[in-house]
Amino acid sequence: MELLQLQYFRTVARYEHMTRAAEELRIAQPALSKTISRLEEDVGVPLFDRQNRQIRLNRYGRAFLQQVDIALAALEEGRRELADMVETEQGTIRLATPTLTRLSSSISEFRKKNPEILFRVIQIPPAASNDMASLLERGDVDLCFIAASLNQSWIREQIVLRAEVYLAVPITHPLAARDNITLTETKNEAYIEYHAEHPFRHINDAYCEAAGITRNIICEVDEPSALWSLVQAGLGIAFVPRNTNEDPNVKLLSIESPVCEREFSIAWNEKRYLPRAAKQYLEFLKTYFYPT
Repeated sequence: MELLQLQYFRTVARYEHMTRAAEELRIAQPALSKTISRLEEDVGVPLFDRQNRQIRLNRYGRAFLQQVDIALAALEEGRRELADMVETEQGTIRLATPTLTRLSSSISEFRKKNPEILFRVIQIPPAASNDMASLLERGDVDLCFIAASLNQSWIREQIVLRAEVYLAVPITHPLAARDNITLTETKNEAYIEYHAEHPFRHINDAYCEAAGITRNIICEVDEPSALWSLVQAGLGIAFVPRNTNEDPNVKLLSIESPVCEREFSIAWNEKRYLPRAAKQYLEFLKTYFYPT
């Protein structure tokens, strides 16, 4: 069994089409078909079901593909580790994040000290925490910036930032005359919230549970911008982190009780090799937000 066979097999499995796979691999279709046939002889079972010109990955092929993905990923990790050791590969940090707002300054300062290190950033919707975990599991990214735990035993999480959470109220609301409030005072207010599966919703629910209140949620959204817009429009109140941009249509009230804050962490796959550049950034973040 050869490495090239495994790489060709993974491409054919992805397309389930010999011609398209051959075009991507830039080899002749007969040569590709012959390679796959030799691989099937080596493993002792057919990996595809064939009917006329159609091919479909069968149950043997699906099981084998899982192991091929693991093997090729391990080889790629080994290559990257060796490249780090001999410093022949320029440092690149592959980072997934729902927003760059809180990270952009740290990236800028880090690159001032390490201009040779590059960032490749993937933006993920805030609600797609499962996507974050999948990216780490496959080794597609080195680090994830998260606002809620991914709750996986193989994922390490390092808290890098804590942000106070405020209550945003429309400027026309009677509460806008206040500067501080307790959550128990808002039990009869109309709330704008994230949908039930959103990680921020779970955090906000915990605040209210600690205050012993059940909220009147009148609208659920997916994105922070939508939540903010509805508060601006006077539809209700909402939990928000401190916004550096002043908004004349919204008043932020400090929550006296209970303590409301969000923890932001950097997560990585403990079972995979973490490149030197990513380790440097982790060390940098330990003191960047809270210098000693």
